[in-house]
Amino acid sequence: MAQATQPNQAEQGVESEAEYTLESPAKCPACKASISSVQVIRLLRTKVNFTSSLPRRGYTVICPSCRTFVPATVGGLLG
Repeated sequence: MAQATQPNQAEQGVESEAEYTLESPAKCPACKASISSVQVIRLLRTKVNFTSSLPRRGYTVICPSCRTFVPATVGGLLG
């Protein structure tokens, strides 16, 4: 009998921290979909094997269609 698996967070519909509308549509480099907004999700450091001066939290930008990381910066807001 096959063991039931837990759905991952993307399948559970985890909410993003924020959504930003683009001034003009862009094409996602991963799925090639035309997107008019991007989503921001939070990163949390969960383990490190050394004393780190890096921040414990961060943010990354993802495509709302395929949820792949998109190269982008959000300036003046998070820093």
